[in-house]
Amino acid sequence: MLIEVKEKQNFLNWLVANVSFKQRETIWILNYLANHEAILANVHFVEQAEKTTRGLQIRDESFVGSAMTLFIKDKAFFDSDQIFHEIRLNWKNPLYLECFFRDAWKNSLYLSILEDNPAAPWNEQISSEVTEEIERFFQQEELRQKIDLLYHQVDLAIEKGDQNGFLELSTEINQLKLKLREPDAEKLH
Repeated sequence: MLIEVKEKQNFLNWLVANVSFKQRETIWILNYLANHEAILANVHFVEQAEKTTRGLQIRDESFVGSAMTLFIKDKAFFDSDQIFHEIRLNWKNPLYLECFFRDAWKNSLYLSILEDNPAAPWNEQISSEVTEEIERFFQQEELRQKIDLLYHQVDLAIEKGDQNGFLELSTEINQLKLKLREPDAEKLH
């Protein structure tokens, strides 16, 4: 997924204007990124930045931990000058940025630029039980959609006076409703 640099700039500008950080250097680095499109093109907003080969975590005042932590190949760096110079000197390399701030998951600007972490894909972190539950939900939603469509077709059959069509569609609706009530997701296949 390609995120436009302008979207990243908009988010970083919002972040700097609306979030309080533990260190002013955090704001300096965020402004630096926002004002250098060539660097920002290689910045990817992800979760679990510590698992990447080059990841930066920033935290607002509400989060426990260091204001900034740069992870390079399993080593952590906390010095803001060192972090700045690493970003400046290695600007052609991907930088995976994770932002910890209050209500991040409610912020549409943040969610619009959030990417899947190549070092920790979200779908590998979901248990098989959750995956099965999600699949079951989608199967049931599909059945509900089919039932709604059939009800619409029943209305059309009534308007046309098509008694055979009405009976066939009604039977199909009743069969789908029975499947919808069955607790075993395998019966939905």
